[in-house]
Amino acid sequence: MSHSLPTARAVGIDFGTTNSVVAQSDSEGHADLISFAAPNGASAVFRSALCFWQKDGARGGLAHEAGPWAIAEFLDFPQGSRFLQSFKSVAANPGFEHATLFDKRLRFEELGQIFLTHLRSHAGDGMADLPERIIVGRPVRYVGARPDPALARARYDAMFSALGRPVHYVYEPLGAAYSFAARLTEPATLLVADFGGGTSDFSIVRVEAPGAARRCIPMGAAGIGIAGDRFDYRIMEHLVLPLLGKGGTYRSFDKILEIPAGYFSDFGDWSRLALMRNRRTLEQLERLRRDATDPAAIARMIAVVDHELGYALYETVGSLKRALSNESSGHFHFEGPDLTIDADVSREDFERWIEPDLHRIAGTVDGALKNAGLRPDQIDHVFLTGGSSLIPAVRRLFEQRFAPDCIASGDELTSIAHGLALIGEDPNVHEWLAPDTLPDGDQP
Repeated sequence: MSHSLPTARAVGIDFGTTNSVVAQSDSEGHADLISFAAPNGASAVFRSALCFWQKDGARGGLAHEAGPWAIAEFLDFPQGSRFLQSFKSVAANPGFEHATLFDKRLRFEELGQIFLTHLRSHAGDGMADLPERIIVGRPVRYVGARPDPALARARYDAMFSALGRPVHYVYEPLGAAYSFAARLTEPATLLVADFGGGTSDFSIVRVEAPGAARRCIPMGAAGIGIAGDRFDYRIMEHLVLPLLGKGGTYRSFDKILEIPAGYFSDFGDWSRLALMRNRRTLEQLERLRRDATDPAAIARMIAVVDHELGYALYETVGSLKRALSNESSGHFHFEGPDLTIDADVSREDFERWIEPDLHRIAGTVDGALKNAGLRPDQIDHVFLTGGSSLIPAVRRLFEQRFAPDCIASGDELTSIAHGLALIGEDPNVHEWLAPDTLPDGDQP
């Protein structure tokens, strides 16, 4: 059961690509995280996942769950379920129209409304009576090669209409900045780096002394659609996909051709990988297997799709990534129907795989400084948050630009929601709200 909280004045919702967190602020200027009594123990972190299955008597014949309950349902009945994770990553994608779940087609906003309904239900008393002011985090830059922020805004508006209250949008790293600023006792200029599942976002804030009429003043922001999910894909790309046929060849009449990369593109997005199990895709893969020069490799790819091994495979990938944040090497072991992978991976290998992504992230950090009109030596504090902030190569990006003693981290998964709830108490809340679009220079 969720613990009872004081009467809320504002709610902050960090709707993340991988995880979601909710916090409530009270009239005394404090913010508390809402706890969910998850199957594996109470937690303030709610996985951004959905599971659907067919059930007689359910509305439209389709039952569903969200968060860790969705994962539990899927693991109990993988063959009869459809599992969606990271669906936030398609919010700004004009090419995404709907997800096909059995015989139903659900748009982004419908998926989002189902997710919020379950999140509120599992929060119990914590979200039973919502206050008038709800602050929702949004990325500085959405995922995708050509993200449409106006489309994402419209979809977010439709999704969060399920709460029955007007919502205000604030850049996610500004939520973390506001949370960190509560620790400071002297004026300072703060850069927050928020590494989520789908985006890496950076904001710079001027923090005035406690008691100032305006405690925090936003100065500049920048973001890029590269983060933890991309790092996961690099492990897939270099370690797993070669065993599934990537880089292989097939026969076409009297020619030997390389297998098109498009066959593997869905492996880079968890939300799409879960949708590959359909008759058309499996028929295409079977034709490719018959023509491939290494049919066993394509058979392994078919096994991943047909047995819906994507979730378990990415969980193993994530475990390796986390291990390489703490150790100089890690062991990758995955076993499923027709697919076994055993490999030792060094941190050096992993850092080489993600080097192009780190270079682009570094350029975005520099862009945030440029947008604020500041030099690195004018930043007093750097706060790193989000799971990928624990990766040593990510941390080095900041150690190369800023004094090591000004870099801090902590509350990697909860600081954004905490700060969003506090922003909801700010009398100048309108000054924190995100515009519908960013200038071109803010979208590297």
